[in-house]
Amino acid sequence: MKADPSINVLGDALTPCSMDPLTGYFRDGACNTCASDQGSHTVCAVMTDEFLAFSKYVGNDLSTPRPEFGFSGLKAGDSWCLCAARFLQAHDEGCAPRVNLSATHQRATDIVPLSVLQEYALT
Repeated sequence: MKADPSINVLGDALTPCSMDPLTGYFRDGACNTCASDQGSHTVCAVMTDEFLAFSKYVGNDLSTPRPEFGFSGLKAGDSWCLCAARFLQAHDEGCAPRVNLSATHQRATDIVPLSVLQEYALT
């Protein structure tokens, strides 16, 4: 399983998204991706209570701990590599979280327009 080149949406080297909690498709702290990452876990987002409630409502509970999978659950303020399509859905519903552009993989723009990602950029 070969990762895509680690380039962010700004055209620079991809920076880490979060080591605590440890995120990423490869659980390497970065929003790296590869062909087998069908969810495109490429958007480094900072969780909000509103987004976590939305995600749970649409069937992806990110806030409940799942110790059997080594997952302690997310809370507001945590950074996490989101599926690009879920981020776009949250944008469409008006509850998308902020995005760390330097830690968001360039492949996110296959699904989410760069202008939308920029709209939610951390300042």
